[in-house]
Amino acid sequence: MSSLDSPPLRDARETFDILADISRILNTGLDRQQLATIVQLCELGVNPEALAAVVKEVRRERLSMGGSGG
Repeated sequence: MSSLDSPPLRDARETFDILADISRILNTGLDRQQLATIVQLCELGVNPEALAAVVKEVRRERLSMGGSGG
């Protein structure tokens, strides 16, 4: 068994896939890379509510500047 197939990595990959599915179902508009970055920030101790507020504000600013949301 290679280290890429180890149970902890397989479990982490499966957990992230489920999280990505939930994100898609909830229409968050986050791609997998954005979601991964947000998860990493939460794991580092960033307040999830504050992070959500920042994401919303960045989206508002981006839309007001004529960019696409995301």
